[in-house]
Amino acid sequence: MISKDKTFNILAKYRQYLLLEKALSNNTIEAYLSDLDKLLSFLKIENISFLDVSLENLENFAAGLRDIGIGARSQARILSGIKSFYHYLIIEDYLDKDPTELLEFPKMGKHLPQVLSLEEIDNLIGCIDKSTREGLRNSAILETLYSCGLRVTELCTLKISDLYFNEGFIKVEGKGSKQRLVPISKRAIKEINYYLQERYGFNIKKEYEDYLFISKFGKNISRIMVFHIIKELAERINLTKTISPHTFRHSFATHLLEGGANLRAIQCMLGHESIGTTEIYTHIDKNMLRSEIIEHHPRNIEYREKEKNK
Repeated sequence: MISKDKTFNILAKYRQYLLLEKALSNNTIEAYLSDLDKLLSFLKIENISFLDVSLENLENFAAGLRDIGIGARSQARILSGIKSFYHYLIIEDYLDKDPTELLEFPKMGKHLPQVLSLEEIDNLIGCIDKSTREGLRNSAILETLYSCGLRVTELCTLKISDLYFNEGFIKVEGKGSKQRLVPISKRAIKEINYYLQERYGFNIKKEYEDYLFISKFGKNISRIMVFHIIKELAERINLTKTISPHTFRHSFATHLLEGGANLRAIQCMLGHESIGTTEIYTHIDKNMLRSEIIEHHPRNIEYREKEKNK
């Protein structure tokens, strides 16, 4: 059996690899290590070193996950983390052969995310009381989520210094601290500017002056608060769909696709790992990307129509 000191040393180096080489967030790293710990606990009971593990051992571990009622999606996440660990052991020459190479993932039915219609989005935003400071903020939040397809964490950490309204972009820090430029609609810019006129009233705490969306406690708004705002608005208009901040992200992508936008441009906007942010901006001209969004996003189409009819 491998010694405790060597195990600790390998795991510590693996953590560094996830942080520095893979550029994962601390929360994601903890999730990887937590899932890996499930395998290590299993192997300890079986008296097997993780360096001596076989495909059969891993299949027995996966079967155990099913037996204790862990869902297929969670099983797949755990096994994906384990594959990552053994990939690391290969590249660092701890192992010559990857025992996870033929490990099969559980089959999952296709899950179609909930999508809002443009009318439902309008109803949600339309029921906000904009006579209040919080209402102006909430309207700007929903418009930004829908206009830019942001993750909720990206929204909560958005800063005033990240806004480039004259150029029509915002700078977003996504997963793994990767930054990307995202076009923003004129409608969202308008709502944010209305909110900025009243933002000072939140009594912003020191070191939080640059965060865009502020809570009543004077700090940047939390993910939980954004979930709560959206849930409350959905109840107000009797919306039967179960929605979250991520629903606006799915709706954003779906509406752009339906409008004929280029799929690669949408992937870049969303900041998916399959298209590295830094790499993609060497291949896709940002003005072309902006024109794709401006042409196809419903908010911009709606704005152009209103301007024509003035």
